[in-house]
Amino acid sequence: MTTNVPVTEANLRKTAVRVLGNKLVSTEVQYLQRTVAARITQQEMDRVVLAVRKMPWASIVEPE
Repeated sequence: MTTNVPVTEANLRKTAVRVLGNKLVSTEVQYLQRTVAARITQQEMDRVVLAVRKMPWASIVEPE
């Protein structure tokens, strides 16, 4: 059985350090919190953290 974890800033930052070796910036965290469900599996969180780092900056930043 897979357990869902909350998509919190702390969980996203911990995941980033583990899978990327460095931290996410606040804009990346905010983007993920806007676009993914409130709770996802750890595997899914790993995948979205890796994906957000490869995205063009213009698609991450919220328009003014």
